Amino acid sequence: MKEKISLKKMVLTALFAALTCVATMLIEIPMPATQGYVNIGDCFVLLGAWVLGPIYGAFAGGVGSALADLLAGYPHYIVGTLIIKALMAVIAALAYQTLGKKNGYLGRLVGGVLAELWMVLGYFLYAMLILGKGIAAATSIPGNLLQGAVGIVAALALIVALRESRTLDKVSANG
Repeated sequence: MKEKISLKKMVLTALFAALTCVATMLIEIPMPATQGYVNIGDCFVLLGAWVLGPIYGAFAGGVGSALADLLAGYPHYIVGTLIIKALMAVIAALAYQTLGKKNGYLGRLVGGVLAELWMVLGYFLYAMLILGKGIAAATSIPGNLLQGAVGIVAALALIVALRESRTLDKVSANG
């Protein structure tokens, strides 16, 4: 049976894709060794995953991040980013759904850590195998670890603020 997609869910998915794109481009710290950059977009990849779930969160995180690569002039990362960030969102959402319904912050924290570790590994493998950087791709690991840590902290801070303000009740994608 096909799932009926609500207008609210479509709008929230588009909103999270846009927020991810803007946050990714807002603070760009270039990493010359990798021809990439460190950014704060992961905050919204994680937040979108927790609010939208694995499918719509993957779409928002993957498309929003890939669009940022396109607009910021990093076309060689678009395909890798689309896949890596989409899977990041799936990991974060599934961990939250599995662990977090009763203890939301633990599920979000575990999901965020697992998702960010995937991001670090994913970009390492992409740079090494697809971009042909070989073992030099390891130079991306410290920056990506920093980006991941900032993304987790920022996403958890935002989710707390959204819950305390009861905004999450109003923007729940399930309604």
